[in-house]
Amino acid sequence: MDKSYVIGIDIGGTNTVFGVVDARGAILYDGSIQTGIYEDVNDYVTALSNGLKKIIEDAGGPGMIRGIGVGAPNGNYFNGCIEFAPNLPWKGKIELARMISEKTFQIPVTLTNDANAAAIGEMAYGVARGMKDFIEITLGTGLGSGIVVGGTLVYGHDGFAGELGHVIIRRNGRLCGCGRHGCLEAYCSATGVARTAREFLMNRTDNSLLRELNAEEISSKDVYAAAVKGDKLALEIFEFTGNILGEALADFIAFSSPEAIVLFGGLTKAGDLILNPVKKSIEENVLKIYQGKTKLLVSQLKESDAAVLGASALGWEVKED
Repeated sequence: MDKSYVIGIDIGGTNTVFGVVDARGAILYDGSIQTGIYEDVNDYVTALSNGLKKIIEDAGGPGMIRGIGVGAPNGNYFNGCIEFAPNLPWKGKIELARMISEKTFQIPVTLTNDANAAAIGEMAYGVARGMKDFIEITLGTGLGSGIVVGGTLVYGHDGFAGELGHVIIRRNGRLCGCGRHGCLEAYCSATGVARTAREFLMNRTDNSLLRELNAEEISSKDVYAAAVKGDKLALEIFEFTGNILGEALADFIAFSSPEAIVLFGGLTKAGDLILNPVKKSIEENVLKIYQGKTKLLVSQLKESDAAVLGASALGWEVKED
C-alpha cells in the first residue's frame, strides 16, 4: 500500500498536538491531549497512542503512514530520547520514540527538539523551501533555533547543537532560566520583552500606558498594544529588543553565512516594531564581507499548524521498504 502520509507530534508542557500530514503540507486529521496531567510517562504514551490510532484509522490505517515525527523539549535526534526536560512532568532520560512506536503499530518514530522541528518544517513547507543554508529563530516564550548547513540540520556530536538562545549576549547580564547570566533568550523573547518593560518602568520616570498595569503581570502583548498607540516607552522597548537581537544575528551570520535567517513565533507579530530595529542592528554590526548577503525573512507557516508540520517533516526521512 502506498505510504502517502506522515504524522507530526508537538509536545508542549501543557498540551500535545498531532496530525496526519500529506506531501503538500496539508494537515488532514488532527487531535490533541493534555501533557501535564500525566505524571507517569507510560500513562501519557497510552493516551497519546489512543489519539494517534484514531487519526491513523481516519487516514486509511497504518499502511498509509510512512513515519511519525516528534518535536519535544530537550528531544535528542540521535537516540530518540527526551533528556531532562525542565518543563515536562517526567524526569531523567525517557526513550519516547521507542515507546510511541511500540504502542502505535510499530510505525517508525523520529524525534528531535521543538526548535529543530520548526527549522525542518520551514525547509519542507515554508519560506526556506529549496534553501540549503539558513537559520530558524523561534521567538516565543523562550528563544529557540535550528541551524541548517548544506541542507542538513546541525545536531553536533550529541544531538544538542544549535542552542543559540543560550549564547551570552550580555556578560554578567540577566539571570536566564538555564541558570547562566546574559543569555540572548533573557532579552529577545516574549518573556524578555516583559522583563525589559519592568526594568524600564522601575528605572525611569517617563509617562507610559504601561504604568496603568500591574508591573509584575505585564506581557509582551501589553507592550505591543501600547506601542501601536504610539507609547514612547513601549516603542523604546522594541528598539532595545531588536537592537540586541540584531547584534546576535550579525554574529550568527559570521558562523554559517546563511542564505537567510527566518524568524518565527509570537514575537514576530509585532511586525516592523521589532523587524526594523533588527534589520538596522544587523547592518550596523555584521562583518563587511557578509553585508547584504543574508535575507531576513518571517515565516509564513500558520503558527497553529507549524509545530505539527515541522515535526511531521521528520516522518519523510524514513526509508520505505
